[in-house]
Amino acid sequence: MARNCLIAREKKRRVLVEKFAKVRQELKDKGDYEGLQKLSKNSSKVRLHNRCMFTGRARGFHRKFGISRLVLREMALKGEIPGLKKASW
Repeated sequence: MARNCLIAREKKRRVLVEKFAKVRQELKDKGDYEGLQKLSKNSSKVRLHNRCMFTGRARGFHRKFGISRLVLREMALKGEIPGLKKASW
């Protein structure tokens, strides 16, 4: 499990990105790059990082499910994800 501070930091960034998305787009359209620099760095969408919704793990993230590979495997073996089963041939 990821440290709680990392998960909280990521949530804070997501809030800032949503809050300043419209302002950032207007400044980009105008070409006001000095105004963009005055905004918080964390309000940029580029600084977001995908994390597992259950464990907060950053690596091995599956976008389709929003969870890490470890949690995906556990849930698939338990049958908690419909239509997903272990391959055998």
